[in-house]
Formats: sequence, structure tokens, C-alpha cells
Amino acid sequence: MKKEFNITGACFPHKHYMVDISGKIAEIIELVERGKYFVINRPRQYGKTTTLNMLTSFLNTQDEYLPINISFEGIGSEGFQNANAFSKVFYRQLRNVLIYGKDKQLADFFKTAPSLDFMDELGDWITEWVRLSGKKVVLLIDEVDKSSNNQLFLDFLGMLRNKYLQRYNPGQFTFYSVILAGVHDIKTLKLQIRPESETKYNSPWNIAVDFTIKLDFSPDEIQTMLKEYVLDQQVTMDIPLIAKKLFYFTSGYPFLVSYLCKVVHEELLPAKTNREWLAEDLDKAFQMTLQHSNTNFDSLIQNLENNKKLYDFVFKIVMDGVDFLYNPHDPLIYMGRLYGILSEIRGKVHVHNRVYDQIIYNYMTSKLASAGSVSSASPTAHYLDNEGNLDIQKVFAKFQVFMKENYSQKDQVFWERNGRLLFLAFLRPIINGRGFDFKEVQIAEEKRLDVVVTFDRKKYIIELKIWRGPTYHQEGLQQLSQYLETQQVDTGYLLIFDTRKEYAQPEKWETTTIQGKTIISAWV
Repeated sequence: MKKEFNITGACFPHKHYMVDISGKIAEIIELVERGKYFVINRPRQYGKTTTLNMLTSFLNTQDEYLPINISFEGIGSEGFQNANAFSKVFYRQLRNVLIYGKDKQLADFFKTAPSLDFMDELGDWITEWVRLSGKKVVLLIDEVDKSSNNQLFLDFLGMLRNKYLQRYNPGQFTFYSVILAGVHDIKTLKLQIRPESETKYNSPWNIAVDFTIKLDFSPDEIQTMLKEYVLDQQVTMDIPLIAKKLFYFTSGYPFLVSYLCKVVHEELLPAKTNREWLAEDLDKAFQMTLQHSNTNFDSLIQNLENNKKLYDFVFKIVMDGVDFLYNPHDPLIYMGRLYGILSEIRGKVHVHNRVYDQIIYNYMTSKLASAGSVSSASPTAHYLDNEGNLDIQKVFAKFQVFMKENYSQKDQVFWERNGRLLFLAFLRPIINGRGFDFKEVQIAEEKRLDVVVTFDRKKYIIELKIWRGPTYHQEGLQQLSQYLETQQVDTGYLLIFDTRKEYAQPEKWETTTIQGKTIISAWV
């Protein structure tokens, strides 16, 4: 069976190309050996299930441990109606794990389902079979937040907590270690206790230690997967370079790392005359990925649409380039991290990775365009020069007219929030089908937003900014010329939104040469 890059469900070494996460497993094993209870809360498709499976496989090789790996996914609401129903569901899951084990005495114990009407009875039953096992029983439960909005689940956690606190008392046997996995942190889930009561925070799991082990992949870890792939597929690549490039786009998000690799292997490599991965292959894979639809990207957008405050917060970061100091206790930042949307870099809040950043950027600009409020009004051919290349000056000129006719009377607050978005939505239909636009944020006092446009293999650098005065303008020109040098482009474009009420020249142009780079500026 040929291996593949997996983007659905858990990964298995005999079927999939996988990053070597043995170092992460060793760190988790250390927590288990110390008898810790903890929660692995990470976003969707972040490797939680794969991690639990690999942890279980290792523990199965150790005679002193008995791992019980179960999942709450697929358990219907009927399984959480009362303690008796939950006990039956819990028993069946444990039985399915243990009935095929080598311990006949323990298997016999699980041949008869218990009839338990109260949670403390379930606790007594757990005591009996853990004692009978004679081992350090490790309970691993995946997808625990599938039932997080249920009081019975809280009672179950409370029972486990009580048994944990009494574990050193005579005759008390309980799980040696408990590992819960899900998107949410059980300690901070917002739970509806009863229909008629107010929503409140409950922490029946304050016995858990913080889980700080990183599940995202480092460039060095990504290299381990690429090395296996190269040997198996007989392809060539500069492995450290490709690993670094993958990390650049994904920030180590496991699903995205595999996704980009899958695109290169299945969509780009078959069309090549040689079997070599180049850095530009990942650039193409990145562009292609943005045109794909999958449940991960759908979930990303859904999480934004389901919370207007989070949407607006991310909008300011993605579209306006606004800086926010990172505060893990801020509810919006916490929620953004919970869903894998936001992360912290050098004390500032950022979108977690460049793939997500670009998907969000594309979505926000397309919303305005699809609403019918922005249109280039002319076919793409209108914006080409005599050689068929994209003429940014023609784009700017048409946009100046569009803005003058439709938005000239708007105030400064409008420009701060919508100016950039209007241009990006205006640009999209012009380059659609023949090019791509990518956002590159450059942190500066004048709040720049660089847009890199590729059109028929040519690259165009466009900087958007609000007018902040001549001093900042000159500094911006210097910064743009330096950025052009890094991108190996000779000409750059500057679109300036001028909010001065006394400004009476909405169609002003300026051409500047700095350090051998030509910068064409247009005011709207």
C-alpha cells in the first residue's frame, strides 16, 4: 500500500507520511508517569487524535500500564439523559477496548453490564475493576467537548475528581492518569447547567495540570516527514529549505502542513517533467490551496461568522493592519486561539498562519464585492498594456473615478475601516482567473498594508495607506523601496487614502525614484 499525505482523521504510520512526534510523546509520557490529569485542548485537525493513538500504542508496550482510549464522538444526547444511560455507554466503550485483551479475568468482569442509577455507583464500579486490573489504568477520552453542554458530563468529571482526591486512602482505586482531548479547555467551558438557570462557568476539573506541550510542527520536525517521503517516492528536494517554506506558510499547523504537501505531490508533481520539489512549487500550492474548499476552511469562516465581535477584531488585524498587545485573558483573543485563528508573536496578536490570513482576507474582500457595492465595471482587458501585462496605473485611475463618484463625502472613520477593503474588492474581479493577490503586512506607524499581485507570472507590489502627513509619507517611500529590493522588483505602487477635508485634488499622481526603485503614487 502506497503512503499518502493525510488530511482526514487520524494518521497511521503504515498508511501516511507523518512527522516524527516522538519527542512530544515523550513529554506527554512524563506527565502520565507522574500520574497527572490534564486536557489537550487544541483546534480542529491539530493532531489530537493521532497523539492519543500514539500515546496508547506506547503505553500498551509497558506491562505496568493499561491504557483505555475511548471517544465521546458519536454518542447521542440519549447517552447523557441520566446516570444509568451514561454508565451503559461508558461501559460499552470500556468493554470494546478490554474484551479483546490478554487478561481473561478482567475480560470476564466486563461480560456483564452493570446496572447503575447514580454517579457514585459508577465510581464504585470503577474502583472495583481498576483494583482487579492490578495496573496503572490510564483513561484517554477524545472529543470530550461533544457533550460539554450537559450537567451529567460535569457530574462525571466531579466523580473522577473526587476519586482522584481520595486515591491514597485505603481501598480507593482510580485511574492513574486521565487525559481529555477536545477543542475546548474543560476548566473554562461555558456550560448551561439547567434550562432555567443562568449560564455560568464551572470548573470541576481544577485538579488538572496545564498542558503546555506544543503540538504544532517545527521546521526540524517537518523535515522528518519530508525525508521519509523523499526515500519512498524517489524525488529530490532541498529538505531544509522546503521544510522552512512549509513552516512559513503554515506556522506548523499539522493539517495545513499535510495539505500543502498533498497539493504538491498530487496536483503539481505529476505535471512536472522532473521529480524535484522547488520552493516555487510551494508558492503555487499555496495559491491553489486558497481556491480549494474543505471542512477546515469552512470551520474557520463559520467560527468568525458566528461571533461578530471576533469577526470585527480579526478584521482590524487582517484588513487594517492594526496592532493589538497579546493578553491571554482577553475573551476575544482566547476565543481566537481556541479556534486556531489567532496566535502570539513577540507580544502581539497575529493570525495563526499565512494560509488562514489569506483565506480570511479573501473572504472579507469577496463579501463586499458579492454584495454588489464594488465592481471594476470593465473587463480585464481594459486594464492591460500593449504587451498584455497588468497596468496598475489604469487600475488606480479607474479606482480614483469610482471613489470620487461613490465615496467622496465619507468621513475619516469610514476610510480607516473601509478604504483598503474597497480597493481590494475592486481589484479582485480584474485579476480573477489570471492572477492572485496576496496580503503582506508590514508593521509601521503609518499602518501599511502591502498587496503582492501576481498576474501572468509578473509580480506587482502595491502599498495601501492612510495619509499621515509628509514626514510619514517620505518614510513610507523609503520602506517601500527597501521592500521592493527584497522582492527583486524595480517598480512599486502606492495608493494613498487622503482624509483631509480641504484636500481638493482627488486625482493627484506622483512618481518618485528612491535607491534605484520607481514608486508611482496615486491619491484618492
